[in-house]
Amino acid sequence: QVQLVESGGRLVQAGGSLRLSCAASGRTFSSLGMGWFRQVPGKERDFVAAISWSGGSTYYADSVKGRFTISRDNGKRNVYLQMNSLKPEDTAAYYCAADSSPRVGVRADEYDYWGQGTQVTVSS
Repeated sequence: QVQLVESGGRLVQAGGSLRLSCAASGRTFSSLGMGWFRQVPGKERDFVAAISWSGGSTYYADSVKGRFTISRDNGKRNVYLQMNSLKPEDTAAYYCAADSSPRVGVRADEYDYWGQGTQVTVSS
């Protein structure tokens, strides 16, 4: 089992920056592929970014490429999402997810464990 707890979401103005954190507990963190997804009410959960177990491979949704950066610290059992140049359309609940295989998944159904989410609101 893996428990994930996100933090860092808040209200921010357009053009601003936020860093989301996800703390993991349970099974060995360094064996997990990790991802960030986001969801607005009434819509599906969308892929944002993913990182391999070693941090050597990262993937991004086109909508965030060049603005968001995913990283991880296996020693601290944390994964991060640095979000710059935020836009109102980035407003969503952001979820951290863990994949028990070491692959880098871009679909929600590839992930086995989920956090409770943290709300990011970007005002115009």
